[in-house]
Formats: sequence, C-alpha cells, structure tokens
Amino acid sequence: MTLVELVDIPTLQAEVRALAHERDAVILAHNYQVPEVQDVADFVGDSLGLSQQAARAGESTIVFCGVHFMAETASILCPEKTVLIPDPDAGCSLADAITPHELRAWQARHPGAVTVMYVNTTAEIKALTDYCVTSSNAVAVVEHILATHGRDTEILFGPDMFLGRYVEKSTGVAMHVWDGECHVHAGIRPSDIEATRGAHPGADFLIHPECGCSTSVMEYVASGDVAPEGVHMLSTGGMLRYAREAGAGGRSAVIVATETGMLHPLRMAAPGVDFVAANEAASCRFMKMITLSGLRDALRDGVHEVRVPADVAERARVPIERMVAIG
Repeated sequence: MTLVELVDIPTLQAEVRALAHERDAVILAHNYQVPEVQDVADFVGDSLGLSQQAARAGESTIVFCGVHFMAETASILCPEKTVLIPDPDAGCSLADAITPHELRAWQARHPGAVTVMYVNTTAEIKALTDYCVTSSNAVAVVEHILATHGRDTEILFGPDMFLGRYVEKSTGVAMHVWDGECHVHAGIRPSDIEATRGAHPGADFLIHPECGCSTSVMEYVASGDVAPEGVHMLSTGGMLRYAREAGAGGRSAVIVATETGMLHPLRMAAPGVDFVAANEAASCRFMKMITLSGLRDALRDGVHEVRVPADVAERARVPIERMVAIG
C-alpha cells in the first residue's frame, strides 16, 4: 500500500461508498481483509456468511473483497448479477491443493462415496462435489450426511487435512481426508501456541480448525497435557460471537490462532479485550492483495468480472446450496 493511500483513506472510503451507491453495488469483505477495506464494506464475515449475503443480495452488482474462489461462489449463486473482484490474481493456496483430475481419480478409487469439499475450492471442484462446507458448519454437514445416509457412509473430505481431522475427531467417524492445507494456517504451530500462552497466562485461546496446530491441541487436551479451560475451537464467525460475549464478560486478553486480519473485527466487537495473534506472521498475501484503491477502481471502471460458465455453475450450485441450507 502506498503512502498516498494511507494518507487518503477517508477520502478513498467516501469515494468507494459513493461509487457503490451509483453502481447499485454491494461490497462484501472477508474477515481477513485489511481494516480499511473491512470498514467500507456493507457486510464483513466468513465464507458461509458472505455466501448467504451474496445469495440474498438485492443489488445488481456484487464486489467481493476476498480471494477468487469466493467471487466464483457469488457468481454461481447469483448468475444474473455482475460479480467483480478488485484483484483477479488474489488466489488461494488451499484451493490450489486439489485439481479436478485428482478429484476424479480419487472418486474413481472410492465409487459410491459422498464427496465433501471445503468451500475454499475452485468452481470446477465444486461441480464434482456432493456437499460444500465451511469451517463453521463442516461438523454439522458431515453429521447430516451420516444421519441421512448412515453412520457407515464412506466420505471423501478435502482439501484441508486439518479441518478434516477436526471433523473426524468431532464426529468420531473416520473419513478419507485429502492431504492439503492453507499455507497460512499450517504455519501456526504448537510452539507458537506454547510461547504465546506462556506470555499471557490465563488468557483464553481461540483456534481455527484449519490451523496446523489444531489437531495437536485437541490431542493435548484429550491427554491432559493442555488444560481444556479456555480453549475454544471456532470458525471466524464463531470467534466474532465469542468476542461479543467476551466484551461483556470483562476478559483482559485472548489469544487468536488464525489469519491476523481477524484481529480487526474482533477488536471492533470487543474493544476492551486485548486480542493477541498466536503468530504475527500468519498473514495471507492473497487476501492482502485487495486494496482500497483497487476496490475503488473495480467499482469505477467495472473491471475484473468473475463469471463461471453456465454448465459448471449449474453443477456447482447444488453443493453450495446444500451448504447454505444447512447453515
């Protein structure tokens, strides 16, 4: 970000809001976006919440401040609308962890299995999927599958191995889990947790199930090596709900193990709480590619439209709508 943009943030934000009104556009921003983008958005949230907002949007244009697969999801849910992304190069390491060819081969090795894919995947992957999930509803979706198809149902879960293991431990059911990861969350290790908790004794600990430390933390809790008090495995939406309660509860410090952009909405929700990053380096360079000036340019010039081919969108819409319906 340039010095000029830093100085002119209020002016740029006012210009963005005026353009959004002029272009009949709604601005959706993920929790991991830079603060000045979050602050100018109509809605800020996690993948599930933003998918729901996209599905019910009344405006003719959706500007998605996130990574590319999120804008694809909005296009799939709203084919009649114009969907823009401020930077088309904002990708996702997790979405790149599995290709359509790899998924088809995996499915061929397990005929009849139910395919469950994290929403952090491309439209082509979703088109081959039975159910999409986010971190906030992955356990609920798998429990729904087991309840409707039987507890012995074979499930292919991907591409995030940490979320998959978390779901296995939560449901008590073994799945076939793809060996993929988010490079940011995988970089948050148990040693980070140990050091940060040591520096903040007694602080609550919020951990995203995508984190590289999530499975080991659950194992430490189960074995008694880590006290379960104050440990909360939460989606980003769950973290925000926690923050609103924490603000009322008067907690002084809370450690957060997820992408550092999440600290901004948490601090806004509970300004009296000291939210501390488990790893200050846990920043997604793709999320941070979206800038206020880029958002302004996309609105002003109508550039970087994301449109999913109709045949792919038709097939991909089914697992997404199942995800949104289960909530």
